[in-house]
Order: sequence, then structure tokens, then C-alpha cells
Amino acid sequence: FIHCSSYKKILFAWVMHQRSVIDSILARLDTENCTVKCISLIADESSLRVRLSEDISKGIRTADVIERSLARIPMYQILDTIKIDTSGKTISQIADEIKAL
Repeated sequence: FIHCSSYKKILFAWVMHQRSVIDSILARLDTENCTVKCISLIADESSLRVRLSEDISKGIRTADVIERSLARIPMYQILDTIKIDTSGKTISQIADEIKAL
């Protein structure tokens, strides 16, 4: 139901740590008249631990998310995507970087 001519930008936000996940989503979209930019939001281990620990303390996530997420860090590095390091940045700063692409 997404028509590229109707929108200037569309952002999909999922855990996409494998190329097959990205390809599966893109295969279902008509991207003929679109520019597709694949972006990976990455963070260093320390920042990721802090963010996930905050979510755990709020009851948003369970403790097992930390090890699973840390294990995925190298997977993002090998993806053919634009990398934006979110370590130490605010949501607004990250959004500005995405908008600038």
C-alpha cells in the first residue's frame, strides 16, 4: 500500500542484522521510482549496555536482550549499509544525520 510518489521519505525501523532480512522486506516493495538507502544504527558495547539496561529497569525488555544484542554487533559491521554510530548521541542528533542522507 506504499506508493513512493506519495511520500518524500519512509523509514522502516527493525532489527535487520542480516542481509536476508533487508532483502525480504525490499522484495515486497515497489522501489522502481524510489531511492533506497539502507542504514544501520550502531552503538559501541558500552552505550548499548546502558541503553538496554535502562529498558530492562523500566520493564520494557528482559535481561537476556543484552547478550543477544551484543552478539549482533559484528553482524552489522559486515552489512552493506550506511552506518550511523549512535553512541553518545541524542535521538534528535541521530534523526538529523538520517535526514541529511
